[in-house]
Amino acid sequence: MLKFYSTYHLNMMYSSIEEADRSLVIENCYWPLLNLAASGIPLGIEISVLSLEIIHEIDPLWVDSLRQLISAGKVELVGSGYAQIIGPLVPHEVNVWNQKLGMERYKTLLGVQPRIVLVNEMAYSASMIQHYLDVGYQAMIMEWNNPRHYHPEWDNEWRYHQQQAVDHHEQTIGLIWADSIAFQKFQRCVHQESKIDDHINYLKQHDEQYERFFPIYTNDAEIFDYRPNRYKTEATINNIADWEIIREIYTRLQAADWAELVLPSAVVQDTHSSRANNPLSLESPEQPLPVKKQEKYNIIRWALSGRSDLEINTACYCLYDDIHGKQGSTSEHWRKLCYLWSSDFRTHITQDRWLAYQKDLYSKLGRTSKNTALEEIENLIRLELPLHNNDIRIDIGEFYLETANDNVVALFNKRKGLTVKSCNFRKVSPHSLFGTLDHGYYDDIFLGADYYSGHAVIESLGEHKITDLEPVDAIAYGSENRYPYIIFAKAKIDDQFKRTISLGQDSITFHKTIDLSRRSKARIHVLIFTLHEAAWDKESLFFSTQNGHETFESFPLRTTTVDHSQSFSLLITAQDGLGATGGVVEIGDKDKKLIFSHDQKQSALIPYIVFQPIAEDKIFLRLIYSGQEIDETFMENVDPLDHQINAEIQVRAERIYQ
Repeated sequence: MLKFYSTYHLNMMYSSIEEADRSLVIENCYWPLLNLAASGIPLGIEISVLSLEIIHEIDPLWVDSLRQLISAGKVELVGSGYAQIIGPLVPHEVNVWNQKLGMERYKTLLGVQPRIVLVNEMAYSASMIQHYLDVGYQAMIMEWNNPRHYHPEWDNEWRYHQQQAVDHHEQTIGLIWADSIAFQKFQRCVHQESKIDDHINYLKQHDEQYERFFPIYTNDAEIFDYRPNRYKTEATINNIADWEIIREIYTRLQAADWAELVLPSAVVQDTHSSRANNPLSLESPEQPLPVKKQEKYNIIRWALSGRSDLEINTACYCLYDDIHGKQGSTSEHWRKLCYLWSSDFRTHITQDRWLAYQKDLYSKLGRTSKNTALEEIENLIRLELPLHNNDIRIDIGEFYLETANDNVVALFNKRKGLTVKSCNFRKVSPHSLFGTLDHGYYDDIFLGADYYSGHAVIESLGEHKITDLEPVDAIAYGSENRYPYIIFAKAKIDDQFKRTISLGQDSITFHKTIDLSRRSKARIHVLIFTLHEAAWDKESLFFSTQNGHETFESFPLRTTTVDHSQSFSLLITAQDGLGATGGVVEIGDKDKKLIFSHDQKQSALIPYIVFQPIAEDKIFLRLIYSGQEIDETFMENVDPLDHQINAEIQVRAERIYQ
């Protein structure tokens, strides 16, 4: 017997739907869904509180009807939080409040609190499990296909039963599968791109002599008898209504002796199968933040693309800094911040809604950005303060500038933009931990290049790369504030890149501004660091960061190639990344670690890990901070504007004591 379950995702914030069309969406998409459930088709409905509030304002009868169907057991409410937020991209407290506010308002509006949660956009990190457990969720819905790809050791039979998702602290939550292939095939059938008979036969292929569960559909409701018009390739609305085809699919399954329609919670109640409840880690070093559908659909679409994702995420971090841990902060402040961090402002948002959002965001912020560290440093430089030679040694030669204090010894290449040639943290390791690997270091011709640290790269389609590897004049300054020793690099030719390096007793901080005349289609890697592989123990290498929680998630690096920055196609310039929501990435081994810290209030950059095992026991390992990527949501600014990317990244090292 094959038991089918469905969960329809309802989203009044849908990016490409104008506010004027919301009543039409309720009429064409949401009412037919409730009518389907009322006729005896068991359905899961996932909806954020924000969407519920919008619907209640437009059509309160719809919310009342949903409440009645839930009470009658014909619909199962699946939660998601107050707003649809990409959890791995926002700070811990924002996730806490999004779930807390969501649970409170579900009870008020619908009289129940959901026990199953759907991972927003199925953009997952292991850290989300704790947030779900804290508000009482017993199970979550997450996609099977992407995690399965990076876990070939999994038994394929596990897709048909509840499993247990496990986090980095061995906590577990029930796991109900969504299936991207299945819901895409369902959409094609409903849009009359394939026949109902063919779709039924596809579903029947999953039948077996013993009991299995399979998701018919786990995606948007707004694409049936309404077209959001995000793409030119969307199916046209045909003479036969989409919801009539959907009803026929369900009716035929109800009549089949090999099929049964159930609510999503039926999967959770299946506790007797020997194939169920295996503890599974959904994440992997190759894909630390799994997302639904094909690889072109990844975490970058909400972080570095859209109309201006970097800028609005940075502004949200500034707002977050203004309220978290501060006296006078209220639930209304957090509710508004959750709203401003909604995912739909970051993808295909319409022009009118985008303009309204910007006005709302920056009115709450009270300013367009915080003062950058680089501006503070430039003010200090204008004072021409003398260098304190008794604390640090600065040796400026023709090719290199060397700095040294009791802990940090660093060599900078003046001919290549003041990139780091070598960097020793004396109290941690006798070897340079990161710097430059010269051309010829690797015998492999595919690695036959110079690999620098501390530089930027701008890549536009069909054009030469732009870098800040040009010769610079270097001047050293000293001060009494938080930037005690400053190296200021001035380009001899192009001043598009402004950079300084400040030296502390146990750290180096890179400050960089990239001036852009307009927002154009280019990938922009703001700072790149190359590790000196000879200094690291290959067997115990790892990277760790925070992905939406205050605790760190750690990933081993052994024999698997990892490249989060790899282009998927000419349209999609990256495939994954790290949330780094606390602004910290660690790379280390059993003895030591480098700690990279960036200020999210300057730029909410996304870090990438690039790791490749090389013959003869060598490795290639880089950390890349990206400020812009391209995908199908990316929009250029037609008119010239003052567009800057500001970055501040501190590097320090620590011993690891066993």
